[in-house]
Amino acid sequence: MNKRQTRSFALISTIIAAVVFLGMTVDSHRQFPTLTNAQQITPQVTRGKDVWHEYNCVNCHTLFGEGAYYAPDLTKITQQRGAPYLTAFLKDPSKFYDEQRHRRLMPNLKLSGEEIADLIAFLDWVSKVDNQGWPPRPILVTGASIPGMDLTVAQQNTSGNQPPPAARPISGKEDPMALGEALFRTTATPVCSACHSIASGVNLAGPSLAGLASRAKQIIASPEYKGKAKDAEGFIRESIVTPSAHLHPGDMFSANGMSFMPDTFAKSLTSEQIDQLVAYLASFQ
Repeated sequence: MNKRQTRSFALISTIIAAVVFLGMTVDSHRQFPTLTNAQQITPQVTRGKDVWHEYNCVNCHTLFGEGAYYAPDLTKITQQRGAPYLTAFLKDPSKFYDEQRHRRLMPNLKLSGEEIADLIAFLDWVSKVDNQGWPPRPILVTGASIPGMDLTVAQQNTSGNQPPPAARPISGKEDPMALGEALFRTTATPVCSACHSIASGVNLAGPSLAGLASRAKQIIASPEYKGKAKDAEGFIRESIVTPSAHLHPGDMFSANGMSFMPDTFAKSLTSEQIDQLVAYLASFQ
């Protein structure tokens, strides 16, 4: 191309790029109310945003990929933990950690009950924003980085006689235990592994599930058990569907007679999915 053609090409390319950019900008602004659930921005949500800024939460935590990345990303925290857990945690974080073992870094901000409720309302609104998968790799509140969380059932069981939960054909269908593991690690809402470890002695928001089947039998046989289960599988099913039927000892797992575990799985999961989770968890001897 000669100089005139080069200038024309550069000018036309710039104009086209500018038009595309402006079009995408206008289209983005058109979708913002829907993507951000703007109609759900209540006065309480606004007050919660003010609490977030007043206490400089962003200095440690992250929302939508923006923040310090020093502490966990809280974009989906209400879906991972739930309001009852977050309320108790924010009142006194020290109850949820052994400072000698876990080196607690979350300070007690001395938030009032109203501030806690407002902050959770703000975070709940944040969790429902369609962030289209961003950030792609947030610092999640899970046990994924804890040693032992990647154990197979065979490795977790001391006997080593149980087969690992690898998918294998059973009469033309996938192994229910493998499907249960997939639910546990990735699918259920909230994801089970966000609150439960399968490593022995490692408690997260919920108690460790290592050796769950054996412990379930002991719990059912104890006089403190008030549920209706008759065997380990029944106890696991009861814990998923009606988690407050039996409360695990410790302030970090329940408050006022109610488990921090969501009681919505009976509706959010199908009976087949619950069967798959029970099959997987019952294999932890």
